[in-house]
Amino acid sequence: AQTRARGAAGALGHDDQPDRHTAGAVTMTRRHNERGSISIWVVTATIVMMTLVGLAVDLGGQVHAQQRAHDVAAQAARAGGQQVEAAPAVEGRYIALDAAAARRAAEQYLAAAGVGGTVTITGGTTLVVHVTDTYEPTFLSMVGIGDLTVTGDASARLIRTTGGVER
Repeated sequence: AQTRARGAAGALGHDDQPDRHTAGAVTMTRRHNERGSISIWVVTATIVMMTLVGLAVDLGGQVHAQQRAHDVAAQAARAGGQQVEAAPAVEGRYIALDAAAARRAAEQYLAAAGVGGTVTITGGTTLVVHVTDTYEPTFLSMVGIGDLTVTGDASARLIRTTGGVER
């Protein structure tokens, strides 16, 4: 076996290669095999983040549409609830809705708002409005999820009070 002489301090000469050089070659080969793995991670993370943002946008939009449906129902109930039978109320005998006028006023409000719904009058003093509308998703439609139905309910009840007490 050939042995190379070391200098006075035992240092390697410039022609000597340490053993780690061979290990470095293996490392280079392993790194070469992992080339592009960060690209796959970035693409996967981007898809996941876009999906989460899409869900947040569309679910937020659906909640907003739900709130709007409830608001429209409440305003339609208010519009219908203002249609009172005038004569008995003025005479102080009783208070009741003018059923035809109340239904018409509530339905006109729904039509003006561009939503569908039903108007029900119970007991002559309570008007209930049920609104049905749709929300068109922005991102979820790309994965085949169509329009989402939203609903809202509200009621208006006539009461007669004397001295702050319901009669």
